[in-house]
Amino acid sequence: MNTAIHFAERIKESMKNFNYHIPTDIYFGKGKIRVLGDKITAIGQNILLVYGGGSIKKSGLYDQVIDELNRAGVTVSELPGVEPNPRIQSVRKGIEICRAKGIEGVLAVGGGSTIDCAKVIAAGACYEGDAWELVLDARKITKALPVASVLTLAATGSEMDGFAVISDMEKNEKWGTGNDITKPVFSILDPEYTFSVSKYQTACGTSDIMSHTFENYFNRVPGAYLQARMAEGILKTCIKYAPVAMEEPDNYEARANLMWASSLAINGLISYGEDAAWAVHPMEHELSAFYDITHGAGLALLTPYWMQYVLREETLPRFVEYGVNVWGIDPEQEDMAIARQAITKTREFFDSIGMPSHLSELDIDDTHFDVMAMKAAAGGLAYGFVPLDKQDVRRIYEMAL
Repeated sequence: MNTAIHFAERIKESMKNFNYHIPTDIYFGKGKIRVLGDKITAIGQNILLVYGGGSIKKSGLYDQVIDELNRAGVTVSELPGVEPNPRIQSVRKGIEICRAKGIEGVLAVGGGSTIDCAKVIAAGACYEGDAWELVLDARKITKALPVASVLTLAATGSEMDGFAVISDMEKNEKWGTGNDITKPVFSILDPEYTFSVSKYQTACGTSDIMSHTFENYFNRVPGAYLQARMAEGILKTCIKYAPVAMEEPDNYEARANLMWASSLAINGLISYGEDAAWAVHPMEHELSAFYDITHGAGLALLTPYWMQYVLREETLPRFVEYGVNVWGIDPEQEDMAIARQAITKTREFFDSIGMPSHLSELDIDDTHFDVMAMKAAAGGLAYGFVPLDKQDVRRIYEMAL
């Protein structure tokens, strides 16, 4: 048995050099919407308000936001109806408004999809070409209007990073883009705004948080010991509080911990100093692009199959750490037994919160596997925890059927 030997001791590699900068001011807690009026003028006097399907009006948040904006004396234009997998068409509509109205800043009120849409609107308003070019090539984002957000869903972490994912369903394409320029200037995180989130969306959001953490945690730089321990803490937080939030939707402690976990999972805290090339996200993006499924559900479905596929002698130490430190598995067992139990417990957890475990549950068959695998593999999978090509991706899809 080698369970007493840490991953960092088995494969010697130092933490990588990095530059770390998070320009986003976070206002976290009950009643923090009261800072919106004072802070919004820092991003402009002529604001585009971006939001989704109307839940913020049912909850009363919309009225609170409008009151704060009116108090600040800003001019407000609106883009409602942003989709759960935000479309390039919505981005283009927002850009048209920005140009027609002389918009100076973009305020997103909603979850990650709304914030993602706002980011690309902000960049597209400063770009002469079509916004889809910015989605395909983030290097073309050289300027953007300032962005701010009021968060209503713990999931993507978009409130504290520069990334955005946009879809063109006419082309069955979904791609990530963004950089430091599109990081929000400030974000308001009041856990009470997530009380109305359904059980299903809470589960999907938690799955997304965990997937972001997995993508960073499973890497080949074991010398980043501190980042790994923080990642384990985020995973344990999700495992502890997701069931509580689902059964007690107005449990502030649960909602607050999930909301902060969402931000920390992807704001760079657990990824800088490592070589983290994401694997499951590119594969899931293809599922969403072709079938418009909920992103977190797709991630929960695929992740344990990816884990099974990449488990081997050279990756075993990290799986052992995961099993012992996150799931509390007895370290006196054989390493491979620990790793397999850890993967089983991952699947059991996702099952317990109502996430799908087979593609057939979502009416997905192998019709598009070849093109999906090709597109996913083109997204940098050759540089991941275990390098994958299109044949590997197709095999993982087949395992998930």
